Amino acid sequence: MAEPKYKRILLKLGGEALSGRGQFGIDPKAVAYLADEIRAVQEHGVEIAIVIGGGNFWRGNDPYARSMDRGTADYMGMLATVMNAMALQDSLEARSIMTRVQTAIEMRAIAEPYIRRRAIRHLEKGRIVIFGAGTGNPFFTTDTAAALRAKEIDAQAILKATKVDGVYDKDPLKYPDAKKFERMTYNEAILMEQVQVMDNTAFTLCMEHDLPIIVFDLSQPRAIERAALGEAIGTMISK
Repeated sequence: MAEPKYKRILLKLGGEALSGRGQFGIDPKAVAYLADEIRAVQEHGVEIAIVIGGGNFWRGNDPYARSMDRGTADYMGMLATVMNAMALQDSLEARSIMTRVQTAIEMRAIAEPYIRRRAIRHLEKGRIVIFGAGTGNPFFTTDTAAALRAKEIDAQAILKATKVDGVYDKDPLKYPDAKKFERMTYNEAILMEQVQVMDNTAFTLCMEHDLPIIVFDLSQPRAIERAALGEAIGTMISK
C-alpha cells in the first residue's frame, strides 16, 4: 500500500457535498459516497479531521438571511453544520469507522465540546474527528474554522473539496476557455477576487503558518485519497 504524503489532514467540505445533485438537505447516496471516500483514505493510516459547512440547509447570502441580524443568521448556519456533522458521523459509523463530533458551541447531549488536546488524542487513536459549529463565533466562515482547526491539531495540509478540479482564472462551468492553475501562492489566491476559493482570513492564517491547501473535485473517485498520497491533483496553494 502506498505511503501517504500527509500523516494528518484537515478535510474541508461544503454542505453541498451531502446534498448530492439537489440544492437542499441531505442525500443518503451522497453521504454514503463521501463516507466510502473517507474510509479509503483512513485505510492508509492517515489521521483525518473534518470541517463541514451548512450551505445545504442555510446560506448567509440568501435573501432572507441577509434581512436578518448577521449574528443570528450566522448562528443558524452553525446549527446547520452540526446537522451535517451528525449525518456524516452516522454514515461513517455504519462502516465501523469510529468518529467523534466536537462542536464549538456546547451541545453535550449530541456531541463533545471542542477541546484541542482531546481532538488530537482521538486522532492518535485512529478516530475521525468532525468539527461542527464553525469557530463558534459569528462573522467567521467555515473556511476560517478549517484553517484554525488545522493549525490547532497540527494538520499537515488542508484538503478543500469543491465542485471543480482546482482553481481557475474564471468559472469553468460558465467559461470553456477558463485556465486552470496547477500551483499558486497564497497572495495570488487572495488577489483572485473573481474566483473565491476561501475567504481572506483563512488564506492569511494558512500563509502565516505555511499550511498548504489542496483544492480538488470531490466527484472524482478517490480524489481525497490521491490528494493525501501526494498525487498531483487539483491546485496546490502554498508559499
